[in-house]
Amino acid sequence: MVKKALITGITGQDGSYLAEFLLNKGYEVYGIIRRSSSFNTDRINHIFQDLHEKNLKLRLFYGDLTDSGNISKIIYDIIPDEIYNLGAQSHVRISFDIPEYTADTVALGSLRILEVIKSVKERTGKSIKYYQASSSEMFGLVQEIPQKETTPFYPRSPYGCSKLFAYWIARNYREAYNLFACNGILFNHESPRRGRTFVTRKITEAVARIKEGLQEVLFLGNLEAKRDWGHAKDFVEAMWLMMQQEKPDDYVIATGETHSVREFLLEAFNLAGIKIISNGKLGVEEEFTREDTGRVVVKIDPVYYRPAEVDILLGDSEKAKNSLNWVPRIKFKDLVKEMVEADIKMVRKEIYGKNGN
Repeated sequence: MVKKALITGITGQDGSYLAEFLLNKGYEVYGIIRRSSSFNTDRINHIFQDLHEKNLKLRLFYGDLTDSGNISKIIYDIIPDEIYNLGAQSHVRISFDIPEYTADTVALGSLRILEVIKSVKERTGKSIKYYQASSSEMFGLVQEIPQKETTPFYPRSPYGCSKLFAYWIARNYREAYNLFACNGILFNHESPRRGRTFVTRKITEAVARIKEGLQEVLFLGNLEAKRDWGHAKDFVEAMWLMMQQEKPDDYVIATGETHSVREFLLEAFNLAGIKIISNGKLGVEEEFTREDTGRVVVKIDPVYYRPAEVDILLGDSEKAKNSLNWVPRIKFKDLVKEMVEADIKMVRKEIYGKNGN
């Protein structure tokens, strides 16, 4: 019997990779997208091109995690086997500007889904498996290094606090109502499909535009923040593996390596064939110039600092390795290389047209 999966946030980075993964597994995939006056399906448009050729099934519904009636109707119309809750206001810095909306989508959005899953089970006897996209931002002001499933949480942003509610409400419904609800505590994961306002993609796109002469300066915030960066393609496989277990549980998904924003920046420019040199100053006074031209290409702008910073995140995914047989495949430098090359290709296509040359 064909399995049915519902993905919130299907048009995001993770949602697009997960949709591909599940379709290749033979699933019927259903996705929830927010209504917009402009098309916002760029990351999954290529999937639609394959639907008829490969006999795949993908269907999208307009919906919003802030609308409980809408969420309930969609779930009851589909009665999926699995629900992957990836939808969120997921930008940490912006969560300080719109904390109420962040909490409404991230925290209460998860509760709304769980309530419907509980209702379906009570009314029909159907048990729907639930995956909650938890975040390493829940660790925030880290209490130990590396962070694992038993590490105490200390979120440092409205986003992190909202994710913490979603994490605990999933565990609560699992224990109180015997639902299959699991949390994937995912550390940072990137790809060429990452949103352009996230620091990694902001860097790689700017590097590409600077290389091709379309941009002069890249403005960044804290270069010393360290993150455990993996590839989204690896991480969506871990999501699926969690949902195939006999019993629901919570897992840290990470690479076990940490790199600073500074390292990511230097690696990206280096991969583009541009050597940059710091003026050696600290904080907002630091600048980077191109060695070949002497022109300033990177500056620090305080607007990009968080009110409360998370200095270091480093995950220990030993539990996932042992229980799920999951290990990350794509290394840090390969990730940066893929992102830089994809953005150079995108920028050249913008300049030269379809072929990008």
